[in-house]
Formats: sequence, structure tokens, C-alpha cells
Amino acid sequence: MKDAAKTQDSRAPRHLALVLGTNEIASAIATKLTEASFAVVMSHAPFPPVIRRRMSFHDALFGELSQVEGVVGKRADTLLEIVRIHADPSSVAVTEMHLSDIIVLRPLSVIVDARMQKHRAPPDLSGLARVTVGIGPGFEVGGNCDTAIETHPAQTGAILSRGATKAADGRSRELGEAGRERFVYSHRHGIWRTVVDIGTPVSKNMQMGRLSGTPVLAPIEGVLRGIARDDARVPEGVKLPEIDPRKRLSCWTGMDERGRTIACSTVAAIENFILPRSHDRRVYR
Repeated sequence: MKDAAKTQDSRAPRHLALVLGTNEIASAIATKLTEASFAVVMSHAPFPPVIRRRMSFHDALFGELSQVEGVVGKRADTLLEIVRIHADPSSVAVTEMHLSDIIVLRPLSVIVDARMQKHRAPPDLSGLARVTVGIGPGFEVGGNCDTAIETHPAQTGAILSRGATKAADGRSRELGEAGRERFVYSHRHGIWRTVVDIGTPVSKNMQMGRLSGTPVLAPIEGVLRGIARDDARVPEGVKLPEIDPRKRLSCWTGMDERGRTIACSTVAAIENFILPRSHDRRVYR
């Protein structure tokens, strides 16, 4: 049974939600919105590269099976394909089309900017949908969004009705007592090549791939939780592989606790704008 309650009459057209980004946070949000009876389109953003691909719908863009908690991501290249995908209430349309292409389909109820571009100023999308939601650093309620969701470890999932989200501080939340050291960042822009699959046990200094010919080594021992796709063009300073040091307790598929918390808060915030005040809201989990 789905965790989320339906947000509208099953006979009425579903609210159309556009999620910017195909990373694991964007995908958790898309999953929870789908469970809440929204028709969801995810628009791919090339920056930063998606590494937690088994926890996201990103690989649907490459013809691979992408599924999160029973919701399936399917590639769409045209508006007609989006309509066909939405005929299945448990499917999400994943596309490389942009907002300007999608907005002509029909009025957007929701835009969620979940691209997690921590050090870039996000555009102001206010007015392009009934409610716009900013996820993570760079958002200010009333400035470039209607509401925002905090992603900082100290306040993950907090719903902001005013003010700005916390700026990125360069710290990573701990996972099995490993923080930033579980990642390797690109030292330059270039072409990323790898043959290592997510879920592979790795030892410290094992070669994960090559960035424009330079070997990239595992920083710690553990299980490969995420890695950028082979043949991706990457900029300088982005995450390439991620190692989960918890070994047998490692998780690299589905929705993790952080993603679930952010996604549930996002849906709750959206419903505050869209649903009548008399609606019997459920608790999302």
C-alpha cells in the first residue's frame, strides 16, 4: 500500500508537477509526488553529474530500468510520450526537454527545483506554476521560490515559509563515520571513463576509473554507493565515485532516510498551497 494519500478526485485530471533534476533527491520527490497522485515530469540537468544512479530515475534516459519503491521512470522525448507515460499512474516521465518545452503541455501546478546546484544561483521560477519549491542551498522564499526545503544535515526536511535556506558549507553528512572523505572530486574538467558497477566491494586505492586518462582511486574501503556514468563529460570540482564504508550495512538502491525526509516535506509543503484547507491531510512517511 502506498504511503501517501491521493490529493484529488481520481476522476479529475492529475496535477502536473515538473521536477528539475534526476538525482536521488529529485527522484525521491518524484516518487512521493506520484504516490500522491501527481503526474510527474523530471527534466534532466547535466550539472552536477548524477552518481547515486541506483537510487534515482536518471538511467531511464539511457534506456535502463529505473525504479524507486514501485514507481518506474520512463524516458520521454516528446510531449505525446509524456502523455502516454502518465496514462500509467505509477510511472514518471524522465526527459531531456526543458521547462520551455514542457510548459506548453498544460498549466503546471508545481515546479520543484531539486538540481542541488549548491554553488550556483538558481533562477526565479515564481509565477510559472501554482507553487514553486526550492530544494537545498540558494533559495529564498518570496525571492526565487514560494516555499523551500532545507537539506542541511542540521535541519534536513525543514519547510521554510520565509527566509533563505542554509548555504553550502563544504561539509558532507557522515555515513558510517565517513564524511567528505568517502567521495572523490574531479580535479579538472574532462571525460570520465569507468567499468566499475555500483554495489561493487572496493578496497582503498582501488582504481575506480579515469578522468581524461588520469586514474581515480577509491579513498576508503567499502562498497561503491554511487559513480558517474561511463563516458560522461564532467566539470571540475564535482563528485565522481562515492564509497559507503558500512560494508554489509551499505545501501545503494531505493530511497534512503534523507531522501524520504526531504521528499515527504516537499509533498506536505505543496499540499499546503494546492489543497483546500478543509482537506483531510495524511502524514507522509
